[in-house]
Amino acid sequence: MTHAEPTATREPVHTRALIIGTGFSGLGMAIALQKRGVDFVILEKAGDIGGTWRDNSYPGCACDIPSHLYSFSFEPKPDWRNPFSYQPEIWDYLKGVTDKYGLRRYIVFNSLVDRGHWDDEENRWHVFTADGREYVAQFLISGAGALHIPSFPDIEGRDEFAGPAFHSAEWDHSVDLTGKRVAIIGTGASAIQIVPEIVGQVAELQLYQRTPPWVVPRSNPDLPLALRRAMANVPGLRALTRLGIYWAQEALAFGMTKRPNALKFIEAYCKYNIRRSVKDRELRRKLTPHYRIGCKRILNSSTYYGAVADPKTQLITEGISRITTDGIVTADGREHKADVIVYATGFHVTDSYTYVQIKGRHGEDLVDRWNREGIGAHRGITVADVPNLFFLLGPNTGLGHNSVVFMIESQIHYVADAIKTCDKMGAQALAPTREAQDAFNAELQEKLSHSVWNSGGCSSWYLDEHGKNTVLWGGYTWQYWRATRGGKPEEYRFFGVRRRHKDLSLTGEA
Repeated sequence: MTHAEPTATREPVHTRALIIGTGFSGLGMAIALQKRGVDFVILEKAGDIGGTWRDNSYPGCACDIPSHLYSFSFEPKPDWRNPFSYQPEIWDYLKGVTDKYGLRRYIVFNSLVDRGHWDDEENRWHVFTADGREYVAQFLISGAGALHIPSFPDIEGRDEFAGPAFHSAEWDHSVDLTGKRVAIIGTGASAIQIVPEIVGQVAELQLYQRTPPWVVPRSNPDLPLALRRAMANVPGLRALTRLGIYWAQEALAFGMTKRPNALKFIEAYCKYNIRRSVKDRELRRKLTPHYRIGCKRILNSSTYYGAVADPKTQLITEGISRITTDGIVTADGREHKADVIVYATGFHVTDSYTYVQIKGRHGEDLVDRWNREGIGAHRGITVADVPNLFFLLGPNTGLGHNSVVFMIESQIHYVADAIKTCDKMGAQALAPTREAQDAFNAELQEKLSHSVWNSGGCSSWYLDEHGKNTVLWGGYTWQYWRATRGGKPEEYRFFGVRRRHKDLSLTGEA
C-alpha cells in the first residue's frame, strides 16, 4: 500500500487513484476504493476533513435536507438530534466516518492541488500541489465539490473598510458582534440562517437585499430521546423514514423540471407566511419575490421573517455604490455606518471545476476548452479526451430538490465500475467519446429548457453568462441513479489495451 506521506526527498508519490477533497464526495469515494482493494491517496487543501461542513461554521448553519437522507446510505446515523442537522453534528458525523474506516492514514492535509497533466505515453496523471509536491496516479478523482471558493462582490472600496469584514464561509469567531452595527450583504441560504441567530445580539442589523428569496417555513426542534432510541432499535424504522423522506423530496422534481406552474400552491403558502410574519406593508412588498418559486434556491426558515421585521433590522434594497472606511454607501447616496460587514454572497461555482489546471490528451487544456465550449461532462462525471478523470458533483449534477449525497453515491458507484471495467479488459485508461458526451448534454439541456430554473423569470447562479444551466440535474434523482448503475462500453474509448475481453465490444487504443 502506498503511504500518503510524501518522502523527505520529495520523490513523486505513486498510487492508483488520487482523490481531491475530504467532504462527502472524497470520503465516500475513498471508502468505495478501500472496499475494492484499490490503492489511493487523498489530497486535502485544509488541515482537517469535512469540506463545506468544515468551512461553514457561521451562526445557525444547518442543512436544508432532512438528516436521515443527508448521510451515507451505507453508514446511517439513527440518533440525529434535529430533523435538519446543524453544522457541528454533520461535521462530527463525517469525522466519525473518517475514523471508523481509518481514512486519515491516506490523507495528506494542507495540500492544495494546483495542476495536473495526463501523460499519453505512461497513461498516468502527474498532479502537483501548490508547494511543488508531485503525485503520479492512474485515476484522478475530484471530490472538490462546487461550494468551496467564496465569492466576494466587486464593490468599489471593499478593501478600505476599517472594521472586521469576512465571508460567511470564513466566519471570524474572534469578532464579538454584541452591541455592534452589523451589515450583511446578501439574502441567500447563509444569510437567512445567520440573521435570526444574531439579531438579538447586535445593536443594529443592516440586511442588503438584491432579490428577495422564496422562504418556506420550517421548524427544527430537538427530536425526543424516545424517537431517537426508536430509530436506533426498531428494525426497519430508520430505513423506512429515509425512504419516505426521499420520495417526499423527489415529488418536488415534477414541478421544478416539468410543470413549473404546479409550484404556485407553494408560492401561495409562502406569501401567506410573509403576511402573517410581517405587519409592515412596505416591508412585505420588499420581501415578496416576483419570479416562480424554485427558479432560485428555495430556502427554509420559520424565524427569518420575524428577524427581518425586528426593529433592529433594516432591509436595504437600494444597490450598493461603494464601501467606505466606516460604512456602506447605497445608490441613493446615503451612507450606512457599520462596525462589521459579513459577505453572505455565495460561491464561485464554475471556478470549482476550473481552479485546477488540467491538461488531457495531447496537452489540451480543459479550462481553455470549457471557456470555448462551455462547461460540460458525460453524466457529469467523465470528460471526452481526458482519460481517467472523474468529477464527483461535477457539471449538471447539483440538485434543487433532493439530497446531493444520493447523487454522490450514484457517482461513486459509476467511478468504481469504470475502474473495474478498465481492469476487466486490461486497459490503462478510458474516456467518453465526444459523440456520447454531446448527445447526453444535448438531451439534458433540452430537458432543462422547460425547467423552473431556466424559465422561472429570475437570474441565478445556476445559469452561466450565456443562459446555459451548467449546475443542475434536469430530472428525477432516481433517473440519475439508473443512468449511473454502470458505464455503457460503447460510450467510451479505451487506451493502453493489452487484451480484449471476449464479452466486451469496445473501441481500444494501444
